[in-house]
Amino acid sequence: MTLYPGPLSASAIHAVEYLLPSVPSGVGKARSLVRTELTGWAPQQAIDDCLLIVSELVTNAVRHGGSAYALRLEVREDRLYGEVFDPGDGVPQQRSPDIDAISGRGLQIVAALSDAWGVTPGDGGKTVWFTVVRTF
Repeated sequence: MTLYPGPLSASAIHAVEYLLPSVPSGVGKARSLVRTELTGWAPQQAIDDCLLIVSELVTNAVRHGGSAYALRLEVREDRLYGEVFDPGDGVPQQRSPDIDAISGRGLQIVAALSDAWGVTPGDGGKTVWFTVVRTF
């Protein structure tokens, strides 16, 4: 995990933002939005990676974040940038769960699939962001 790296290297070509309720069905809705928005704008491998990353981040927001969360995606010249903001307390941290644990691996997945990720705490919540370099 790293702090937000500052301005990204290129301005957004395509950007969308959604405010969604923190309900379990929202995870599937977020995946559907990611697939719809990125199809035609990003390579399939980047879309697949973003689907898993967003699933993990939205699941955390639903479980720990409050009544709603915001999902933002930006397609840039050289990468995909995404973030999930929620009003919950605390800062998510990568864990090393027992082999028998049924949860606790979400941020390990985010770290493995993203080129960078981090948490930016703010007034009234936090933003968990990620980038995936676009390769063609």
